[in-house]
Amino acid sequence: MAELDPFDYKEPACVLCEGESFYYPDRKKPLGTIPIRSIMEKVDSFFAKNDPLQAERVLDYWLNEARELGDKRGELEIRSEQMGLYRKLNKKKEGIESVEDGLKLLDELNLTDTVSGATVILNAATTYKAFGYAEKAVPLYERAEATYQKNLQPTDPRFAGLYNNQALSLADVGREEDAENAYKKAISILDGVPGKENDIAISYVNMAHLLEGKEGREDEVYAYMEKAIAYLDTPTLPHDGYHAFVISKCLPSIEYFGYFMAKQRLEKRMKEIYERA
Repeated sequence: MAELDPFDYKEPACVLCEGESFYYPDRKKPLGTIPIRSIMEKVDSFFAKNDPLQAERVLDYWLNEARELGDKRGELEIRSEQMGLYRKLNKKKEGIESVEDGLKLLDELNLTDTVSGATVILNAATTYKAFGYAEKAVPLYERAEATYQKNLQPTDPRFAGLYNNQALSLADVGREEDAENAYKKAISILDGVPGKENDIAISYVNMAHLLEGKEGREDEVYAYMEKAIAYLDTPTLPHDGYHAFVISKCLPSIEYFGYFMAKQRLEKRMKEIYERA
């Protein structure tokens, strides 16, 4: 079964709009700037409708606009968003191009050691992993983790996103014990935080796949799947587009491990959410 990439389930957000100082290289200002927040709201609306192709058209248009204006900050923001989009659409060539351009822009803008820059690096690493380059992803996750450790509290939820995605690459390069520990660290950060049940469910599903076939750990596999389903059924969890997308990615695993009634119930919920969007 395919692993679940939690970074893909995040709602689009302006990773560079975090209050950090920003200067264009050589103090050259762009001819203009693209409206990042409005663009992300539009992209978000298409994701909520499960329409990534329309989101792709919007991002393609504004990438060209940012380049015409010389708005490198806007270009970086679009490139970072495209990384996740191309993972969803399984467009390898475009995905790798977005990573390479994004990392180059980070260097040009001197943002690599900022929290927002680390978030772009995390996104780039996740894209490398998604397209079969886990060996390139692992050092990028380490770079992002080092920057987070310098700037964030250890309990910051952004660490959980890092550890969840890092674990997938660690497993791919044979570091399964490190991967399991990364999942556990992610869960410990998010457990008890309202609204994070989707992310915890993803961690438990991935841990079930990680331990599948390991002698003596069969009971843990099914315990993790049952915990994942329980978190998806949290009564206070908003039934929004994000929740529907997480369900869509968890359903194959829920069916694979034999939880057919849960699969039917969650699938019905997912369809109802998309129909309302």
